[in-house]
Order: sequence, then structure tokens, then C-alpha cells
Amino acid sequence: MEAGRRFYIEGMVDQDMAEDLEELVDLIAGMEDIKSVLDDLTGYAAATMTSTTGEPIECAVTLHRRKRTATIGGSSSRAVVLDRIEQSLGDGPCIEALETGVPVLLDDVSSDPRWPEYRTALSAAGVASSLGVPMKLDNDAGAVLDFFAPVSGLFSERAVADAARFGDMAGKALRLAVRIASAEQRADNLKAAMDTRTVIDLACGIIMAQNKCTKDEAFDVLRSASNSRNQKLNELAEGLVNRFSGRKDAKAHFDD
Repeated sequence: MEAGRRFYIEGMVDQDMAEDLEELVDLIAGMEDIKSVLDDLTGYAAATMTSTTGEPIECAVTLHRRKRTATIGGSSSRAVVLDRIEQSLGDGPCIEALETGVPVLLDDVSSDPRWPEYRTALSAAGVASSLGVPMKLDNDAGAVLDFFAPVSGLFSERAVADAARFGDMAGKALRLAVRIASAEQRADNLKAAMDTRTVIDLACGIIMAQNKCTKDEAFDVLRSASNSRNQKLNELAEGLVNRFSGRKDAKAHFDD
């Protein structure tokens, strides 16, 4: 009987993990930018912990990079404000979770002796308990999910384990989202560089046709005019092309 119960519970956990993973994949697939992913991520994390504890839980996410921390998303504006209190004080369970790499629980703000200033601020805001859950990112970056509860004692051993499990999957999802966003940014930068190169080449072609000169000579003319007018080379080139063509579409043309 005990073995059957254990397998049933494990099956339920596996199902929950699959559902969480599917939800995280959907978040990434529909992301507009990293900020939207983080807001959706914390919203889903808050909903997950609310279901686990039976009380309304709020969540924010803090990013640590190059020795700096910043609150960059939350399930609500209040969660973001609560998390920023800890960042301004420089001490609390979220920061300790970043440093140690393990979940850190503030079970009761009225009795826990740690972080007195932070506990006072949370109590004034109607928060009775807080939980920091670290997420692993790439290189020197890290992140923490910071959960806030209106009642003390809500974050049981099971709740902390569920939060840690979710944090592990969320960290993987966030790493993927960051990589996708970085790749898109590189693609945008490449397209911008191609657009700039295109308009400069067109401008050089116009100068070559008008002055019967080589491309290098035409580029020297363009660069000299840029320096004398104190105007960026690509802006000067774009102005020349637009005047010559009467249109404003001097861009590189290729399929995304």
C-alpha cells in the first residue's frame, strides 16, 4: 500500500513538472522581449505557489550580473516594490540565496532574528513570510525568485521543494530566452550594419558616376564631407541617396 501511494505521488509530481515545463516553453515561444518573459514567469511562479500553499503568493525576480543586483520583473507592481526594498538594504533571503545557491526561507517576520530592517519593512507592507529561490544562468549571472506570503509558516518543506523544482526549470527557460533574445539582437545589429553599408555603397556609386572616379576616391570624398560637416558618414550618405532617388528606402533587402 505504501509503495503504491509513493508511486502515485511521484506520478503526480512528474505530471506537475511536465505541465510547468510546457507552460514555460509557451512563455518563451510567445515572448516579445525578456521583460515580458520575466513578468509572465513570475506570474506563473506566483500562481504555482498560490496553488501549493492555498494563500495568495506574490513573486518578483532579481538578476545578479557583474556584482550588481536589480529587480527586473514581478507578478505585480507590489511584488517589484517589495523586492526592491531588499535590494536597497543589501541584505535579506533573496540576496543570501544568490550568494549560497540554495533556497533561503524567512518563515516568520515577527520572530526570525535575521535581517531586522528588512523584516520591519515587510511587516509594514503586510508580508509575513518570504522565500528566495536561486536560478542558475550563464557565466557570471544569476537570478532569484523572491516569493512573498501574507501568512507565516506557509512555505512548508514541500512548498520549498516545489519552489526549488520550479526555479530549476525556470532557470533553464530563462537561459534559453536570453540566448534567443541575444541572437535576435545580433541579427538586428547585423541588419543595421548591412543597411548602413548599403547606403554608403549607393552614395559612393552616385559620387563615382558624377565625378568619374574610383570607389576609393568616392569614399574619400564622402568621408571628407562627413568630417567637414561634422555629420555621421551614414547619415550624410543617406541624405545624398535620398536626394538623388527622391525616396527614403536605401536599405538592404533580404528575407528574415
